[in-house]
Amino acid sequence: MRAPTVAVSGDAAGLPVIVVAGMAFEAQIARGEGVEAVYAARADLLQRALRDAMQRGCAGILSFGTAGGLAPELTPGTIVVADAVDGPLGRVMTDTAWTQRLAAALAASPLAARLRRGIQAAVSAPLTTAGDKQALYRSTGALAVDMESHIAGAVAAAQGVPFAVCRAVVDPAWRSLPPAAMAGLRDDGSTAVLPVLRELARRPAQLGALLQVAADARAARVSLVRARQTLERARALWPVSVGSVR
Repeated sequence: MRAPTVAVSGDAAGLPVIVVAGMAFEAQIARGEGVEAVYAARADLLQRALRDAMQRGCAGILSFGTAGGLAPELTPGTIVVADAVDGPLGRVMTDTAWTQRLAAALAASPLAARLRRGIQAAVSAPLTTAGDKQALYRSTGALAVDMESHIAGAVAAAQGVPFAVCRAVVDPAWRSLPPAAMAGLRDDGSTAVLPVLRELARRPAQLGALLQVAADARAARVSLVRARQTLERARALWPVSVGSVR
């Protein structure tokens, strides 16, 4: 098993923001000047990578990447900026000032129509069926769900640093994921093609659903890239204390 990857880029104006993601492509989108990105699909690997990054110091922690849709009206590519995270460790509030900066920057961009604010749910295991997502929505009222935000929020609270969430919906609430969609995800957050092909060979009827997942993923990726660019231009990618120095 490969160790979780840490993508580092220094920020001469101050301590970097640590982006917490689940997958390699999310971290690749996030990395840049003043941003250190840690990622892993397995919780203990992600926690270890985040602890190591925190030892080098940070200005804030941003949970950034994709999320499963819970609110039934959200389509792939919708951007969720969270006011709080409701997860296995309880409810963690995001930093009010930083969250407002994120939302204001996105609201002033072409992404405004895709922006939503509210609660983000977090879980310790993937939700792959529409029924599971509907049940979580009924119990929490959350807009979307991921597997990293509760970890990021807990570490931020323990260390006393600002915490924020910016996630793009990938699979909508009404769509169940075929097994092939999860087959290639490694523990370290990278992906492999061969397990996906094996799963398709075993159950070829999944192909149509898998192609739909790929289309949804493209929409989410486009939104993430545009959000990252927008937030950097607006100096909102960093907490107020860092953004004011840059």
